[in-house]
Amino acid sequence: MGAAELGAEPGRRASLVQFSSAFCQPCRATRRILAEVAAMVEGVAHVEIDAEERLDLVRALGIEKTPTVLVLDATGRIVRRAAGMPRKVDVIAALGAAV
Repeated sequence: MGAAELGAEPGRRASLVQFSSAFCQPCRATRRILAEVAAMVEGVAHVEIDAEERLDLVRALGIEKTPTVLVLDATGRIVRRAAGMPRKVDVIAALGAAV
């Protein structure tokens, strides 16, 4: 998954891609967790995608609820996927598979 699909520049080492929706309370907490992790790990980007605006990606990737987080490696390959609000420690561990 590249910059064109994401609508943003992916991370050099990995990307944390979050699918969110406007009235999703867990999405706000997920945004904070992913932004903190991305700031801690050099070369990692956090990209948030509005699921309602990108139904093409939602359908193509089989996103069923928000938040859904995809961990992409440097080539844009999905290495981990989770639905619901993640724990910070789990995000860090998932990044280990991507970098």
